[in-house]
Amino acid sequence: MTVGTDGRRAKGERRRRALVDATLRVIGRDGVAAVSHRNIAREAGVPAASIGYYFDSIDDLLVATLLDGVEALVADMDRMTREVTSNERWPAVVAESLAEMLDAKRERTIAEYELYLLAARRPALRPAARRWIEVASGYVNGGEGGDPDAIRAAFATIDGLLMQGLIADRPPTAAELTPALKYVLQPVDYLRGAGIIP
Repeated sequence: MTVGTDGRRAKGERRRRALVDATLRVIGRDGVAAVSHRNIAREAGVPAASIGYYFDSIDDLLVATLLDGVEALVADMDRMTREVTSNERWPAVVAESLAEMLDAKRERTIAEYELYLLAARRPALRPAARRWIEVASGYVNGGEGGDPDAIRAAFATIDGLLMQGLIADRPPTAAELTPALKYVLQPVDYLRGAGIIP
């Protein structure tokens, strides 16, 4: 492979990345209804026709944007896995991540949830929208998994905390998020500590 080919591939990846990032910004700022070839191209600083070169349709671009969120999740889960040295630390570490999503990364979180909800109306987006649960589930118990109902409850709680946090007057802190996460991630330890079970 020539250097020229490598250069074109790298430029293509940068252009594709710019389009996905622009899509996240447009959705986070103006909502998913604002996604169009013209708006995304303007946000990315590229010709509108170039979108069709990298993505077959707007839905294809939206799927790529959802999957980009999964890549971010993988990086975050890898980081958390390195940080957590005992199971008792998981609720606090997850709470810190959620607090960041609701504050410093708020616009991105809003965009990802708009896409997540759009998947209810657009079947083409559903596999990508469900992918985050599949990926996150792969980290449970060091990849060994666990009780499916407990895992579902944990991820439903995370979704709920994020949705509630997005509509709150101020983003909740990690300290405020930790108790609910402790309850679903470590129910037996939590109840024992509260004196409810021996």
